[in-house]
Amino acid sequence: MTALSLLFMAVSFALITAESSVYFREQFEDGDTWRSRWVESKHKSDYGKFVLSAGKFYGDAEKDKGLQTSQDAHFYALSSRFADFSNKDQPFVIQFTVKHEQSIDCGGGYIKLFPSDLKQEDMHGDSTYNIMFGPDICGPGTKKVHVIFNYKGKNHLINKDIRCKDDEYTHLYTLIVNPDNTYEVKIDNKKVESGSLEEDWDFLPPKKIKDPEAKKPEDWDEKEKIDDPDDKKPEDWDKPENIPDPDAKKPDDWDDEMDGEWEPPMVTNPEYKGEWKPRQIDNPAYKGKWVHPEIDNPEYTADTEIYKYDSIGVIGLDLWQVKSGTIFDNFLITNDPKLAEEVGNETWGATKDAEKKMKESQEEEERKKREEEDKTRKEEAKDEEEDEDKEEEEEEEEEDEEEEDEEEETDSKLKDEL
Repeated sequence: MTALSLLFMAVSFALITAESSVYFREQFEDGDTWRSRWVESKHKSDYGKFVLSAGKFYGDAEKDKGLQTSQDAHFYALSSRFADFSNKDQPFVIQFTVKHEQSIDCGGGYIKLFPSDLKQEDMHGDSTYNIMFGPDICGPGTKKVHVIFNYKGKNHLINKDIRCKDDEYTHLYTLIVNPDNTYEVKIDNKKVESGSLEEDWDFLPPKKIKDPEAKKPEDWDEKEKIDDPDDKKPEDWDKPENIPDPDAKKPDDWDDEMDGEWEPPMVTNPEYKGEWKPRQIDNPAYKGKWVHPEIDNPEYTADTEIYKYDSIGVIGLDLWQVKSGTIFDNFLITNDPKLAEEVGNETWGATKDAEKKMKESQEEEERKKREEEDKTRKEEAKDEEEDEDKEEEEEEEEEDEEEEDEEEETDSKLKDEL
């Protein structure tokens, strides 16, 4: 085989391995047909229902339609299957959009990826998954992006705190896992976190441990300062803290037999100096803080394939929400981070400004409506007040007329009697 042939084969192999693959994509652009692709779990009979909706405000009434939670205080369990694959030796990207238009107080907005052997109709909170990724909000204390990997049968949470978006707009969440055991988390196509899988998760035991055989020497002195042995307490140092008031006089009406022996009140001693302490000097025997020496951990074994999953075949929404209304859309699973970025710009990026404009317009209309209602209420209250004042005036006039009539009648009777 010639060198040219070998070069051609190498280039061909590189092109093949670099080829973009889309394993799953869902944008809900075909109406209710999505129900044929997504399976509701029957593990529990009272799971909440998803509906197809763009929500109360949107950038595009059709393109922004997604799966919306529709029932408050419910668990949700829905999944969709795709062709099984492994991310061995290639990047792996999970991407989707989330909109908490209900101003969520407590609930999940994350997705889970499962191995292909998941029984979808029995999916539940304890079903074994590969990756859990996305926002989670509960009260003011929990507003984070979960990045949880299942490694050798155990779920591992990231050691970093990644804050999620907590407004009512649509946001794009992206997780990139690379075959060199690095990762990146993006929100709205901007990097918010990145690093090493080994360093940012507790997948493996520590590389180094404290030497169990090492012990601090008994004569190891960690005191940086010591008392000056040549410093002596002055002979006149010790004075009482309080003394009898020298200016106090026994009252003239004090009766020792009746009141007991008179004693002057105590006052602070101006000569009191407090507790004497010798001055501090540098400790000539100081050796610094003793550092426990470390050794290689015999239980540590490097793993170059922490990132790898042999089987990825189902995406699922397995979550709880107190207040429903969250919309999930624009799901994408691929091996191409650049493609994911482009798709994000074509979907979320294309409608986000119009969505914000529509919401702001609705808020302005609501503000004007409230102002009109307030104005109407004030006018009605004013009219009622004027009516009440008018009624009071009429009642007073009637009372005055009645009094005048009574006076005239009384005068008439007096005249008749006279």
